[in-house]
Amino acid sequence: MRNTVRFLAPLIAALLYAPVAASPKLADVIARAVADPTRPVDSKAADPLRKPAETLAFAGVRPGMTVGEFYPGGGYFTRMLSDVVGQSGHVYGIENVGWKGAVDADQEMLAEKKWKNVSVDVQPFGTVKFPRPLDLAWVTQNYHDLKIASYGKVDTLAFDRAVYAAVKPGGTYFILDHQGLPGMTDAEIEKVHRIDRDVVIREVTSAGFKLEAEGKFLRRATDDHTKSIFDKSIQGHTDQYALKFVKPRH
Repeated sequence: MRNTVRFLAPLIAALLYAPVAASPKLADVIARAVADPTRPVDSKAADPLRKPAETLAFAGVRPGMTVGEFYPGGGYFTRMLSDVVGQSGHVYGIENVGWKGAVDADQEMLAEKKWKNVSVDVQPFGTVKFPRPLDLAWVTQNYHDLKIASYGKVDTLAFDRAVYAAVKPGGTYFILDHQGLPGMTDAEIEKVHRIDRDVVIREVTSAGFKLEAEGKFLRRATDDHTKSIFDKSIQGHTDQYALKFVKPRH
């Protein structure tokens, strides 16, 4: 028996300490997604202002995730999400049926035939409907649109409750949007396409989510929050917040 143990010990040690092929670091996975040469030229041109690497990292996107992306709008983030979650993950997009330009742009993205882990459903605005529970629900620069009745009447509190039901316990609800003035009416939101972060936090946490972190990487002190985001003097340089909410495990 002693001889057997003496013989096996070096083998066990070799197995325990043998070099293991390291999985790619998440930062490298994200960097490769942002650098993907198949991304459209206009998307890459927007990167210095939109900071996609910081956005993806802050939201906590990882390989293997199931992501529900609201309103892909042609896929600026969709392509990168697809690359990060990889073959073992999936990105389920929901586009607003009333946004024909966005619907057409989404179809053009899918026609590229590269994004095999992406599917896009076209639904009435505010629909929350996914085939699988989500690790991550994603809304970038569109939460304020849910307040604009001309796009489709949406009860944002009901929308957030539906997202809560769609996300796995421990999962994330990520929202990035343009900072608006406090106390804005829906009509004022429609005029400038902004929403106060405090309103978003109040609504989302009322659905049961907990605010885990706030990203400051797109905050810009030079924006006074009064102009429309499409005003040429501020377009692309608006003050934006990133909010990461988590669904409690219990």
